Amino acid sequence: MSEAYEIRVCMDIGSQSHQVAIGLSTGKILEEFNISHTPQDIDLFFNKIENHKVNDQLPVVVAMESYNGHARPIDKYVLEKGYRLINVNNYKLAQFKKIFPGASKRDVIDTRKMFELFTLQDHLPLAKNALQPVIPIPEVNEKLKRITRRRRSLVNEKVRVVNRMQSDLQAISPGLLGITGSADNLWFLRFLTSRNEIQQLSRIQFKSLLKIKGLGNSYALEIKNWQENAIFSADAEWVGEMIIRDARRLLELIDAISALEKKIDLLATESEMAKRLKTIGGFGKICAAELAGEIGTTDRFDSEASLALYLGMAILNNSSGLYEGTKKSKHVNYSAKAAMMTATAIHIRSSSQSKKYYDKKRNEGKKHNQAVRSLGRHMVRVIWSMLKNERDFIMQNND
Repeated sequence: MSEAYEIRVCMDIGSQSHQVAIGLSTGKILEEFNISHTPQDIDLFFNKIENHKVNDQLPVVVAMESYNGHARPIDKYVLEKGYRLINVNNYKLAQFKKIFPGASKRDVIDTRKMFELFTLQDHLPLAKNALQPVIPIPEVNEKLKRITRRRRSLVNEKVRVVNRMQSDLQAISPGLLGITGSADNLWFLRFLTSRNEIQQLSRIQFKSLLKIKGLGNSYALEIKNWQENAIFSADAEWVGEMIIRDARRLLELIDAISALEKKIDLLATESEMAKRLKTIGGFGKICAAELAGEIGTTDRFDSEASLALYLGMAILNNSSGLYEGTKKSKHVNYSAKAAMMTATAIHIRSSSQSKKYYDKKRNEGKKHNQAVRSLGRHMVRVIWSMLKNERDFIMQNND
């Protein structure tokens, strides 16, 4: 084997501590140790690496599991040091350990298996696919990723709280819920939270109703009509407290989501990718920002097919012998997939050509989501070309 040309560091990431092995590209392991997430141990980690490279000034490559997970903030420090960072695909590593089993399932064994992957990466396709270089992405897209994920989390929470509150309202006073078409209307939430007990809502004076922000004369009249025949079930005394608490939480969520969307708007104007994606009909500011944050940079992907798998717009061939079939990829970014599905579904309305393709798939027996995903696969090709060639989307006149 040729002489060592780089220092290789393998890390098995845990929630509290990390197993580390430092070695050479020849496969020789120089040192093994365990570190915690304390500043002292992180400094120790980098000092040990520098001590091993001091003689030959060899370049350093760090491989770790759970990149962007428990690895934070070590992964960021690694990149700041100028080391190459490699993400070890957990699923591929598990497959590798099945083929080449070790003595036991221990963190030390895992780091040694990572070294074997390094050694075999030029000879075994599984090994090469398991080691994925981490490409630095624009800081603005990093920010968009964190903020859009936070927004989506709050939106999902809002849906859960609305559904719970509507169920409780239906149980104790269907007429109260019938006042509004949607329980998350701001004026309705302010009405619910204007009193500490839900039964008191049936006794609010008309002039007091008009003082509630957003509740105009027409809604006040509807509330007065309900008050004349207001009925509450026996459990309203204790369920009502939960409804009011949920209504207050919804007001908080709406404010928080609105604040995040303002930040997203501002950041999206600084992201070249978000601005470019937004030129596609149906790809609104939120979906474009989500996709820019999750994609980060096209340099992370070998081809548009790789990007399509990442976005959940492609499926894998699962044919064997006379059997022909497909299967879902295990390596989908579900945040990106949700944004892509939403944007593509809306895009259908803005493009007659896309609408024809969607209708064709539905006529072939595809369900709605399947037809949208099929169109999304074509949209990935468009997006790939746009981003690689730095061109905006141009709507063709296809009527």
